[in-house]
Amino acid sequence: MKTHTARAFGATAATENLKELSIQRREVTSNDVEIEILYCGICHSDLHAVHNDWGGTTYPIVPGHEIVGRITKTGEGVTHFKTGDLAGVGCIVDSCRECNHCHDGEEQFCEKGWTVVFNSPDKKYGGMTYGGFSESIVVDENYVVHVPDTLSLPQAAPILCAGITVYSPLKHWKTGPGKNVGIIGVGGLGHMAIKIAKAMAATVTVFTTSTSKAEDAKRLGADNIVLSTDSEQMKMCPRQDMILDTVSAKHDVNVYLNLLKVDGSLVLVGLPNQPLEVGAFNVVKGRKSFSGSNIGGIAETQEVLDFCAKHAITADIELIGMNDVNTAFERLEKGDVKYRFVVDMQSL
Repeated sequence: MKTHTARAFGATAATENLKELSIQRREVTSNDVEIEILYCGICHSDLHAVHNDWGGTTYPIVPGHEIVGRITKTGEGVTHFKTGDLAGVGCIVDSCRECNHCHDGEEQFCEKGWTVVFNSPDKKYGGMTYGGFSESIVVDENYVVHVPDTLSLPQAAPILCAGITVYSPLKHWKTGPGKNVGIIGVGGLGHMAIKIAKAMAATVTVFTTSTSKAEDAKRLGADNIVLSTDSEQMKMCPRQDMILDTVSAKHDVNVYLNLLKVDGSLVLVGLPNQPLEVGAFNVVKGRKSFSGSNIGGIAETQEVLDFCAKHAITADIELIGMNDVNTAFERLEKGDVKYRFVVDMQSL
C-alpha cells in the first residue's frame, strides 16, 4: 500500500509532552477521501489516552477525534463527497459493516469492534491509526460526515464528540416537551448537553459543585441550577426523568439516583478512570436504571450536526495554536477551560 508523510503532533511516552512528529498516511484508495484538517477539538479522552490512564496506549500516539476540514482528494469510487466539501471525522473510522449494529447505523456497537480514529489497530491496512492533531487525514467516505456551512467551523469541531456523545442518549431516552432532564457537570460535554436538551424543549436542571459554573449554566439555557454540595438544594430538587452524568472523575452517583422518578435513568457519558459504586436499594426502589452511552453512529453524528445547524448550536471554545497544546492539556486536567479547547491546525 502506498503511503505519504504527514506532519502531526503527538506523544512518544506517557510522561512526555506532545511534540511535532512525522507520520505515514495511506494514499487515497477507491472509497477514501483525503481531508485537510482545519480544526481539531481536545477532549478528556485525548488526555486519558496520551497519559495511558486506561492502559493499552501504543506510542507514538497522535490524538484528536473532533476533526473538521476540507476535502482535497477523492477516490474514484466516492459518491457522497467532492473536492472542496466541508467534512467532519469523529471517533469511528471503520467497523465490520456486516453485523446487525452496523446495518442499523450504530457502528459504535459493532460486534467485531470498530476502529478508533487514533491509537487503534487498523484491521484493514495494518499499523495503528493516527488522529486529528495532523495536517491531513485519509478516511473511508462511509465514516465521514458533511459539516453544514452555516456553522462556525472551530465551534463545530466539538460536536463530533461532545455533541454526539450527549445527543445520542438524550434522543434515546426520549428527551422532549414535558420531560425533566438533569445534567451533572458543566464542562465540554455538559455545556453541549444543556444547549441540546433545551433545544429539544425539555426542562433542564444542572447539577454543579461550582458557583461560577452555576451562573454560566443559566446563560447556556438551564432552567434550574442545583449546587450538589448543598443538601437542602438537593432535597428540594424536582424529580428527574433522566439525568445525564458527564463527570470524568470519581464521584458518588447514588445521590443522583435518588433524584430520579420511577423508571428514571441515570446515564453515564463521562469516563472516570476509577470504578463507581451503586447501592442496590438506590436502583431497586423506583425501578431505576444506572445506564451508559458511548458516542453515536455515523448517521446519528450527521443528524446532530444538522440539528445543531437548525438550532444555531455550537460549542463555547478557546481557540489555540498547536504550540499551546501541552499547556491546554495541563489546564484541561485542572478543569480550567470554558468549555472546549480547539486547535487551529493551520498553526501546525
